[in-house]
Amino acid sequence: MQPILLHIESSTDICSIAVSKGVEVIGFSETREAYQHASQMTLLIDAAMQEAGLSLGELSAVSVSLGPGSYTSLRVGFSTAKGICYALGKPLITVPSLLALAGGMAKEEKVQSIEDPTTLLYVPMIDARRMEVYRAIYDQKLESIQEAEAVIIDDSVFETDLAQGKHLILGGNGAPKTEEVLTHPQVHFVSVVASARQLVPFALQNYEEGRFADVAYVEPFYLKPPNITISKKKFL
Repeated sequence: MQPILLHIESSTDICSIAVSKGVEVIGFSETREAYQHASQMTLLIDAAMQEAGLSLGELSAVSVSLGPGSYTSLRVGFSTAKGICYALGKPLITVPSLLALAGGMAKEEKVQSIEDPTTLLYVPMIDARRMEVYRAIYDQKLESIQEAEAVIIDDSVFETDLAQGKHLILGGNGAPKTEEVLTHPQVHFVSVVASARQLVPFALQNYEEGRFADVAYVEPFYLKPPNITISKKKFL
């Protein structure tokens, strides 16, 4: 019997939910406005489950984007995923957000048209304010070349890879703001952002291999501490 998985993507400004049976997505919902995770997530889950024609009790497991990404958004996603797993006794699966995003980028037609796939490097980017992004680098087989890190983008950030003849595929909600800086002809941009659909193949592999997270202790991968500011208002 093919496993039925619920997928929660909450690492960026847009929250999305998918339900899969095996490799097929049978239910999907997504916010239309940014940073509405707390108010919309349970409604999105209900909508995706209704589209799939299933109840939460029929799930085999729940998968959630691990991070890095928005601190608050990741917490909402994890709290929701853990709550479902606790209540229903379902296993929890985590999928690195940048890896899932790279998987989505690899399916783009623009990427597949590059003649020598061995020169490809996927660079998924999640916005981290100003010219900073969370990024990782993967090869054409989606094996890690550079672990997730926070970097400030300038025109020299990829000079070593470009000098080696690599073609860099940039995507995610952090990529558009770098287009004016990264103008090298070997840098290619794809219009792919984080989506719960991208979690499906990775979560399914984890499920089949029995790689589950500890619901009690697992936490999001924030990479950086939250950006907390102190209010300047004075109270009497």
